[in-house]
Amino acid sequence: MENKELAERIGGKLNINKRQVGTVIDLLDEGSTIPFIARYRKEATGELDEVAILDIRDQLESFKKFDSRMQAILKSMNELDCLTSDLERKIQNAQTLSALEDIYLPFKPKRRTRAMAAKERGLEALADYIQKNQSSASENEALKFVKGTKDVSSVSEALSGARDIIAERISEDSSLRSDLRAYFKKHAILSSKIIKGKETDGIKYTSYFQWSENASRSPSHRILAIFRGASEGFLRFHILPDEEFSLKLIEKRYVKAEISADNCGNQVLTAVKDSYKRLLAPAMETEMKNYLKENADTEAIRVFGKNLEELLLEAPLGQKRVLAVDPGLRTGCKVVCLDSSGKLLTNDTVFLLPPQKRIDEAGEKIKTLIEEYNIQAIAVGNGTGGREALAFCQNLGLDKSIIITAVNENGASVYSASEAGREEFPDHDLTVRGSVSIGRRLMDPLSELIKIDPKSIGVGQYQHDVDQKELKNSLDDVVAFCVNRVGVEINTASARLLQYVSGLSGKLASAIVKFREEKGPFKSREAILSVPGMGTKSYQQSAGFIRVRDSENPLDNSAVHPESYHIVKKMATSVNMSLHELIENNSLLNKLVPEDYIDDKTGIPTILDILAELKKPGRDPRDSFALFSFKEGVDTPEDLKEGMVLPGIITNVTDFGAFADIGVHQDGLIHISQLSNRFVKNPMDIVKVNQKVTVRVMSVDMERKRISLSMKGL
Repeated sequence: MENKELAERIGGKLNINKRQVGTVIDLLDEGSTIPFIARYRKEATGELDEVAILDIRDQLESFKKFDSRMQAILKSMNELDCLTSDLERKIQNAQTLSALEDIYLPFKPKRRTRAMAAKERGLEALADYIQKNQSSASENEALKFVKGTKDVSSVSEALSGARDIIAERISEDSSLRSDLRAYFKKHAILSSKIIKGKETDGIKYTSYFQWSENASRSPSHRILAIFRGASEGFLRFHILPDEEFSLKLIEKRYVKAEISADNCGNQVLTAVKDSYKRLLAPAMETEMKNYLKENADTEAIRVFGKNLEELLLEAPLGQKRVLAVDPGLRTGCKVVCLDSSGKLLTNDTVFLLPPQKRIDEAGEKIKTLIEEYNIQAIAVGNGTGGREALAFCQNLGLDKSIIITAVNENGASVYSASEAGREEFPDHDLTVRGSVSIGRRLMDPLSELIKIDPKSIGVGQYQHDVDQKELKNSLDDVVAFCVNRVGVEINTASARLLQYVSGLSGKLASAIVKFREEKGPFKSREAILSVPGMGTKSYQQSAGFIRVRDSENPLDNSAVHPESYHIVKKMATSVNMSLHELIENNSLLNKLVPEDYIDDKTGIPTILDILAELKKPGRDPRDSFALFSFKEGVDTPEDLKEGMVLPGIITNVTDFGAFADIGVHQDGLIHISQLSNRFVKNPMDIVKVNQKVTVRVMSVDMERKRISLSMKGL
């Protein structure tokens, strides 16, 4: 399929101008990345954003797979010597993969079927007769085939074989399959039951012990829950519409005479019922299961990706000297001190449980570390013992300028045991690595969280049940978008962070770090071209997202791409100023006329981006850090009372609601119906991960470990 045709078909599907789509396809074919296209090729694409470009890329991949399958089918049918000009035209005009497979089905090599066996016994002619002469008697005609072949011993056997052939023909009717598929998608019922004897072990699936609803209206989390229950051996489920109506849909096409006990029409009717129950219904149900699962996966992955984006773009504290505490009551709290770049300076262990002497020693030790390393902030992990450790630090009487806050430590233990953790701190144990991760998360959540498998961060729903390849690809996209949106300081970034920069591979990221360690810090963006393996294309794609903080050229620490430096120089020259004088001179920048700087490669969208960047060069798109505190005296679920109003932080958003941390070591659920006084279709319209909220306690189920919360009226 040519790019022009692809652009037209994708544009039609996404409702995007085909010229814009064609430009994106060409840029992708040239090796451009989505962040680069979205940021630096706005004139060419008509200012399409990352989401639209991502949709085009995904559709492009889908169409290419479709085209590949079409060519494979054409080749197979050629080899089978069954490709007529009519069939070839139908195949080339097919719009969906299902339609393509339906056309191919009658010719597709398959395992031996009952219809094949009947044909081998010479019964195809009887099947033809029965279908064409439905008002005629069937047994007289069948008798001819009993006398004419030694392979058929009776009239009933002849008729049975003929029905098998008719049933297979019906099941392979591409037009019928298309109509039946549409009916299944609209009217199929998703029903589940508990497998007898599994009631006790499968208690978590109580809601689905006897469940039934229209499959098209079933939300993704429910579909994934039922699929999981079935895979674990607790549930049995079906996705089928009303059988009577489905049969009537087929009968209308194939039964052409009044039915009597001995006529051919009755044989066709019997074949219709057999075809549906034995062939069509199972095939359509399998398709429906795949269809629902794919849609549920897509929705779950979308939710996961959005939550991950909010988490990665959490407000950073910035470059501060941090003391981080990984809480542990019985085994002690591991304490580390980090410099403003996140480098580990020292580590120790303190104990917060009696005897009092040991508690006093812990306080003195922390005060000494704060003074010795000039600590500016304290980060306390929010795991078991976190509230106690946080309160302990807050009660030490420290200078009020020192920030003391809890940090979400989800996934820190995964990092501690990971290859990345071992490589970074080969001489320290898991507890030290975990504490360092907690401290760095406060300083720069993005740089630290990209070291952890996103699935371990705990912001998705049923992440282990969805297509793992699709999940990884989607989350990689999210991480890349976040990294490039923020930008990366080339002289401090790890190889793991650099590999997400537009245009940089893992190998090239490692080469940059190695070059930096051997030759010293990069003095400019242009100096990156000296790294072995860094070609002009990689430089073009990555340069705008790389920052060189101490470069002589101030533009090297901005999002202005080097290919546009001449525009900024032209601006400076036009007002008789140097670059340094022009940058952040907002009153002067506001007076510049964008149209004065248009050239054959640069239009208004890019010039407006340049002016915005010059006003706040290297600006961080993330929010400013804000301190948050849980309600004092509410530390465990036992402290909760119905009606209590508390501050909380959203930790996860799902299709059915959101979870909030209220400081009791167990997240509470704000059901979708409790998020607002108005109707809520999508929880993400109301809340997002890391959002600070006020909630009311509705109920606490200690036995099932469930906390129900509400935001209504607050």
